[in-house]
Amino acid sequence: MTNPFAARVGGVLSADIAVPDHARELRFYTRALTTGENPLWREDLMNNLGMPIVGLGERTPEYADLPLEWMPHILVDDVAGSAKRAVELGGHELMHGKDDSGASQWAVLRDPNGAAFGIVPVVSAEAELPTDDVAASAGRIAWLDLTVPDAAATRDFYREVVGWSVEDVAMGGGEYSDYNMLGGDGEAAAGICHACGANEGLPPVWMIYLPVGDLAESVRRVQEDGGKVVKEMRGDDGAYSCVVIEDLVGVHIALAQA
Repeated sequence: MTNPFAARVGGVLSADIAVPDHARELRFYTRALTTGENPLWREDLMNNLGMPIVGLGERTPEYADLPLEWMPHILVDDVAGSAKRAVELGGHELMHGKDDSGASQWAVLRDPNGAAFGIVPVVSAEAELPTDDVAASAGRIAWLDLTVPDAAATRDFYREVVGWSVEDVAMGGGEYSDYNMLGGDGEAAAGICHACGANEGLPPVWMIYLPVGDLAESVRRVQEDGGKVVKEMRGDDGAYSCVVIEDLVGVHIALAQA
């Protein structure tokens, strides 16, 4: 991926979720993310640059109908047009924020698989964004992928709704392809994967990958606090490189070694 903080069609800057038992969940994520000598995340879940990348809100009545999963915010050219196209293609609109003039500001949608995501408009950033070097050592969404039975149909849905283009990725010794979804700059922004091989058993939700300073310690804290490791990947040295975890209320998220 290119600098994740750069505004581009199909880019993913942030994600949020509304959870029950908010105080307990906040403690869980704070302990899981703030590991290492120089943590990439603060105790308030801002990243180490003070940017609000992940939002953990209380599950108030206003958000009671939202699915219990992390929802990425994907940048699009036209929120209203993207929301309309999503519904035409078998998705559902869950929430739609508009200004006083009726212009669309953001929307929360569900794709035909049931995976939830938000869309927000691409705007020119007024604030100075981190450089590539700084971004590489900052708390951020390092990757995003979705595992579903019919990856080809899902690929086409997001190509039309978000404006992503597609790059095939050969899998299973060339037996099938997963898909890199490319942003407006031609760089990979997300992945859409078949529910088989290494991805078998993963839920059909958008999985956000957050880097941490000490993944082994993060895993220890996750398990100590009542979470579960669903899937793990290790390097040649046997050390964790990435894990998919399940939190205290059954929500899935991936942690990666920074």
